[in-house]
Amino acid sequence: MELIINPVKKLRGEISVPGDKSISHRAVMLGALAQGTTEVENFLMGEDCLATVGCFKAMGVKIAGLDGEKLTIEGVGLEGLKESADILDAGNSGTTTRLLLGILAGQPFSSILTGDDSLKGRPMARVTKPLTEMGAKFIGRDNNNLLPLAVRGGKLKAIEFYSQVASAQVKSAVLLAGLFAEGETSVTEPTVSRDHTERMLKALGAEVVREGTTVKLKGRPELKGRKIQVPGDISSAAFLIVAAAILPGSDIIIKGVGINPTRDGILDVMNNMGARVEIQNFREQNGEPVADVRVQGGSLQGTEISGSLIPRLIDEIPVLAVAAACAKGTTIIKDAAELKVKESNRIAVVARELGKFGVKIEERSDGMIIEGGNSLKGCRCQSFGDHRIAMAAAVAGLVAEGQTIVEGAEAIPVSYPGFADALKLLGVE
Repeated sequence: MELIINPVKKLRGEISVPGDKSISHRAVMLGALAQGTTEVENFLMGEDCLATVGCFKAMGVKIAGLDGEKLTIEGVGLEGLKESADILDAGNSGTTTRLLLGILAGQPFSSILTGDDSLKGRPMARVTKPLTEMGAKFIGRDNNNLLPLAVRGGKLKAIEFYSQVASAQVKSAVLLAGLFAEGETSVTEPTVSRDHTERMLKALGAEVVREGTTVKLKGRPELKGRKIQVPGDISSAAFLIVAAAILPGSDIIIKGVGINPTRDGILDVMNNMGARVEIQNFREQNGEPVADVRVQGGSLQGTEISGSLIPRLIDEIPVLAVAAACAKGTTIIKDAAELKVKESNRIAVVARELGKFGVKIEERSDGMIIEGGNSLKGCRCQSFGDHRIAMAAAVAGLVAEGQTIVEGAEAIPVSYPGFADALKLLGVE
């Protein structure tokens, strides 16, 4: 499938973005493990989140409402999941896989988890090693690093885990396994990664404490179902934020965006680049901070994106590279080697695809150096099956001379169903 993008002078209007992907995943998982009913409003009906739904339905959880944006989950409690008769398929979703491995580690039955060809190449040892330490057993390729993985869960023991990387997926997998362990499980990271799991666990009744970069969870809680309002996904909003910022004369408002401080790094970077970004109507929903984001177009300056910022914007780097290409001066992105093991090797792919637009970009082992200020030329580019690459290329096409064609646009609904329609609502023809 191809997405054809023609250049546009400016974006105008108000819009909402789909529900947060990370929170939607966790709402299904924790709603299933809670007692009673959980209602999830503004659930992201994207392919990744639907993969999570499919896995839990296969384990006997009743989930209704897939024909709309509101899910109803009949929780089965910590002891209520059933052994699936089939292999559990996570599709393209790394979040589904790594978090589900933590839950399966605590089950008194065997499971087999797989995914598509892309997911089968993504590393899982960072999760299976601490889960093995807790008492789970795995059988899989590359010394239990690659899918498909067979999991034999059982009685787990609490551990103190020191993660080498700031990864919400690794942290969440250990904490979710810790739900089934007696005693206190803790995870310490180099810097704080996104904390949606901890916030939702607390909202559903678990005892969770943060001390610096360490999170502690008391095992065997009784989680209770509740209504969960999923905020708009800032990772989806990022594409519209950058698109408006690089088009002088633009003025858009994105309604109801989640601005969790472990996820809002893009706002800091855009401010550092001189973008006109304003936070309006701040409020809280289920312990998550939410606001409307107004963006006005103008000129941008190059910046450095590194260090503790990286975990707060790792998914936004492809589109931030587009902002850098349109900015004056040089932008340096480093400490982001994690990009190599996303849906694609995003360092290599961003360098290759932006290069087609005429962007001067140097690929580094842990990031890239981008020379901004050059006019972009429309081109034919590829997504490599990566939703964020496809949308980043589309945003670049908005400021390029001539038409841009994005091949592999069928990947976009993984995180942003209706992305092309959103652009049209803001003035893209």
